[in-house]
Amino acid sequence: MYMGFQWWCCCCTVFLFSSSLFMWDAVLGEYEYYNNYNNGTSSSIGGEKISCNIYQGSWVLDNTYPLYDSSGCPYIDPEFDCQKFGRPDKLYLSYSWKPSSCDLPRFDGKDFLERMRGKKVMFVGDSLSLNHWQSLMCLLHAAVPGATTSFSRNQDISTLFFQDYKVSVMYYRSTYLVDLVKKSDGVALVLDSIQTGNAWIGMDMLIFNSWHWWTHNGNSKPWDYIQVGNQKYNDMNRLVAFSKGLSTWSDWVDRNIDPTKTKVLFQGISPTHYNGNDWNQPGAKSCAGQSQPLSGSTYPGGSLPQDGVVKSVLSKMSKPVTLLDVTLLSQLRKDAHPSAYSGDHAGNDCSHWCLAGLPDTWSQLLYAEMVL
Repeated sequence: MYMGFQWWCCCCTVFLFSSSLFMWDAVLGEYEYYNNYNNGTSSSIGGEKISCNIYQGSWVLDNTYPLYDSSGCPYIDPEFDCQKFGRPDKLYLSYSWKPSSCDLPRFDGKDFLERMRGKKVMFVGDSLSLNHWQSLMCLLHAAVPGATTSFSRNQDISTLFFQDYKVSVMYYRSTYLVDLVKKSDGVALVLDSIQTGNAWIGMDMLIFNSWHWWTHNGNSKPWDYIQVGNQKYNDMNRLVAFSKGLSTWSDWVDRNIDPTKTKVLFQGISPTHYNGNDWNQPGAKSCAGQSQPLSGSTYPGGSLPQDGVVKSVLSKMSKPVTLLDVTLLSQLRKDAHPSAYSGDHAGNDCSHWCLAGLPDTWSQLLYAEMVL
């Protein structure tokens, strides 16, 4: 339903419709370009290349996993704590990611803290960034269980501070990265404005994420209209809107980030599993009851258009941004969602991920980008 051309505006309908077609063709053209082009072995865009594509591989059973016991981590929100809320199976905890042409460094929490000594790490994004941030906190807590720490929440920022290392691991909630502004005529999603970015300045590492909320509709979307410049739209093709908003973010990074002081990463698109046709299991209506990942290195449902948008935007940036390209390896993990075993989400959650679980591999890949 989000792939249609839905444009409503008080001004010229014909002009807006033709403009939307032009922008949509551009988005699809860039997506097709990246599908054909981005088949190399680099794990970063705009930055240093590493010798192996750590994002191409498969899942293997590994009896050394999970990397921590969720019952021993005090930082997991109920929505991700699947074992606590009754998930009966545990096999999903015992898989590790194996790249096709190299070995992935095992996560070393003490080394991570030493490398980041005296520094600040911030995740910026939606609940998938929260999922990732809590994974990293659990991994570090398991590595240094006796370390002196303090935890604080201040409006949009949550911080875990490791006093022995003077390391801050932070989460800043920003569902769209661009601004949501309350105005006299409603809440506007302003695609060409980032006023909240001052909170991101001064970090030593920034890990951004966005997409999950761009698909929300009806009562679940937090905005009343979309604004670009002085133009207001009742709605817009969401991939076009995402591309515009992400371009505003990329411009912000190019203007405000000094790469000699701050390493910037973008957490790739996190997939959902609500349709078994995507993994050649037509009888499956969702991730419910799935207990094993897909084998091999390809996903039957193919690549995601929003992933193409991310890669296209990153490719045009003047400052180096590393892509944590977690999409494919996460598509293979139809078994790793909370489904009905979430303490916060009613129904069947096939969007977020259990902790311990898949986001720990995202954290391992983040560590690999530091050391390889």
